[in-house]
Amino acid sequence: MGDISIERQHLDHLLADSASTYGAPYQQAFAELADTHRGQPVAEILPLQRRAADEALLGFTEAGLREQAQAISTGEPYVLRVTVA
Repeated sequence: MGDISIERQHLDHLLADSASTYGAPYQQAFAELADTHRGQPVAEILPLQRRAADEALLGFTEAGLREQAQAISTGEPYVLRVTVA
């Protein structure tokens, strides 16, 4: 399980929001990676995931990104605890 803290006005960076003009919600990028990269090595997923997190301006730790990449690779669910400030 991962943790991230995000300011309320930036929730659209993390979650898909049709009312938002922000174009890189991480939720969508994670879902696409999960659909297309299941079974792939973590080392191949990690740079794509890091780029998605950077584009969404989210400050995931390296360990957090690695955990997410592992979940994508194995097809296991990933739980992310979000604190909204």
